[in-house]
Amino acid sequence: MEKKKSIWQRLGKIAFWLLLIHMVVVITDHDYIYNTLAHTIFEGRLGPEIQDSHITPVAEIVADNSQPWKFVSEGYSLTNEEEDYHAEYQSVSFIVAHKESIVYQRYWQEFTENDVSNSFSMSKSIVSMLIGIALKRGEIESLDTPLYYYLPQYETELGKEVTLEHLMTMSSGFNFDEDYLNPFAFPARAYYGDNLEKLMEAYEPSTESGKVFRYQGGSSQLLAMVLGAATRTSISNYAYKHLWNPIGAERAAFWALDQGDGMEKASCCFYSTARDFTRLGQLYLNQGNWDGQQIVDSSFVSNSIRAADLVTEDGDKNKTYGYQWWVGEHRGLNFFYMRGIKGQYVLVVPEKELVITRLGRKRHYVEDRIHPEDVYHFLDMGLRMIGE
Repeated sequence: MEKKKSIWQRLGKIAFWLLLIHMVVVITDHDYIYNTLAHTIFEGRLGPEIQDSHITPVAEIVADNSQPWKFVSEGYSLTNEEEDYHAEYQSVSFIVAHKESIVYQRYWQEFTENDVSNSFSMSKSIVSMLIGIALKRGEIESLDTPLYYYLPQYETELGKEVTLEHLMTMSSGFNFDEDYLNPFAFPARAYYGDNLEKLMEAYEPSTESGKVFRYQGGSSQLLAMVLGAATRTSISNYAYKHLWNPIGAERAAFWALDQGDGMEKASCCFYSTARDFTRLGQLYLNQGNWDGQQIVDSSFVSNSIRAADLVTEDGDKNKTYGYQWWVGEHRGLNFFYMRGIKGQYVLVVPEKELVITRLGRKRHYVEDRIHPEDVYHFLDMGLRMIGE
């Protein structure tokens, strides 16, 4: 009898502590942790995946003006060494487009040309495109417009100095904590949480804007909120009308939402096929023009793929980031690209009329390299195929 009583006492204590922990989690707005655990540890993994569209509601961006890519069979193939590299870093898609035609495509791990993958941070470049479209259409007057014009809650001493340009170049001075290993930092809370509007209330400008480049997903989320306020529609619907349809996307895309009919997770989580991601690179290679239609002004594209006049947190001159696009140089060639944390890339080499798209589960990161190491490898593969 005493033994049975002792067991019940222990169970009662466990239940008490579990309830107390739960109350603390809820009261401190950390209940997203349950979703994090459900879709990481309890699924046998430690972080987000390229096929996470099932973990949150999504907005569908329909493709009802499908224009298939031109395909030119040049007999290209990967070398054995390149095959091994793709295998090591778990590529699922690799596409090379040259002079507006796909000349090579390859898929692994049961992926096909119809399968969608998480963009991760490549979505930031898509948000930038949508801002460019809104500027062209006159729905946003200028990037010099203060943030508070669209979001009045930021009309504070520091906030009133923040412009859309500062958000575009990641120099807003906001205190977003961009720590991918911290489950309590902005990236995890945005990715697994279900109330972006409330989450954004926790952050504010804390330093002077327009001076220092600090990579922050929150800047992209603020731009999405601005776009919504300026156009009075969701960014998914806006993308459907003014981007996805005009470029003739072959397949529907999906943008993760924080909740049903909620807000798009703008700093990540745009799901599309490799072939349609490649279209976005081709659009910017064409200076914003698609089949004779100027979707984004060429001047905006040029500014997007030029390093902004800022310094880094180390005090060095910014050489790598424009309007939510990465920029670089390799083998004497300038390139610009969209980038996601697991090695999602749309790489564009204007001088060679080349677009290279790679989607996968891992990226090759080497400390002290300006760009991830695999960027250079994938550029070399595409350049080799076209004889460069």
